[in-house]
Amino acid sequence: MTFTWPGMLWLLLLVPALAAVYLRSWRRRQRAVRRHAGLFQVRDAAGYGPGFRRHVPAVLFMLGLTLSIVALARPSARIVLPAHRGTVVLSVDISGSMRARDIKPTRMQAVKDAAAGFVNAQPRGVRIGVVAFSGTALLVQAPTTDKSKVLAAIDRLGPQMFTAIGSGLLTALDAIFPPQEAEAPDSPNAPLTHAVPDSEPPVVAPGSYSSAAVILLSDGQSNQGPDPLDAADKAARLGIRVFTIGVGTKEGVDLSFGGFTFHAILDEPTLQKIAQMTGGSYFKASSAEDLHGIYRSLGTRMVLEKQDTELTAPLLAAALALFVLMGAISMAWFNRIL
Repeated sequence: MTFTWPGMLWLLLLVPALAAVYLRSWRRRQRAVRRHAGLFQVRDAAGYGPGFRRHVPAVLFMLGLTLSIVALARPSARIVLPAHRGTVVLSVDISGSMRARDIKPTRMQAVKDAAAGFVNAQPRGVRIGVVAFSGTALLVQAPTTDKSKVLAAIDRLGPQMFTAIGSGLLTALDAIFPPQEAEAPDSPNAPLTHAVPDSEPPVVAPGSYSSAAVILLSDGQSNQGPDPLDAADKAARLGIRVFTIGVGTKEGVDLSFGGFTFHAILDEPTLQKIAQMTGGSYFKASSAEDLHGIYRSLGTRMVLEKQDTELTAPLLAAALALFVLMGAISMAWFNRIL
């Protein structure tokens, strides 16, 4: 816990001082009652009357005063709260096997429906991007808070040839850490470059970058592009969590696409390894209901992060509650305040 105005904490010395004054006053009253009062008053002073209840209002007052002083110092703490910002990139496999009908109505349509539900459920400040990958990968929607653009990008997805899981993951990372655009050359004869890479972000612990995450969905085996595990290693070094979703049934499916017939098999071990390396989780979806349930679960996982939160207001509210309770108890038991 940190304090914006730590100097106010010196006022906490008032609490033991007031407690000492209260005890001294109470003992003086007790001695006076024993010296001058009758039998019942002597009994009360000796502790056989209200007993410990006599001190409850004073204790509540001291606690309320302590909380009030701490609140004046404006304390802050890192608390896990639902985040209303951050970036999530959906990296979706659009290979030909997504036309399979083992998930109704098709794998592709079930994925699009579940992804749309996920987007609609996100807080307003979360930026969402969409990457589509088949033989290559393409950022079809840069991260944005405009849900209508994200939903339109998801709706445009359609099956293509081949599967490049590594490319899909690397393109998602580029969407989170985009390369810097090159400046226009000073001379018209100078060479024009499209972009210059940013300096490589520092290596951090896997899963430690809490402001962004990737959801990678695939239904097949990578047969194009870079090694998916090399891409996962880069994500791990950047601290990006990758939540992987395997779509399809255990037996796989035979498909004809583009004049070719092939048997599509889900490569679960690779997806599990990607999630493990990056601090994410792997999910298996064999039905449209599974997909919707997975995206609902991810909705809660994506938006939790540690935030520096000032505790002044809740501490003042707790102090006020203690003062009110003190007054209520004093009036109910003794017909007076303290």
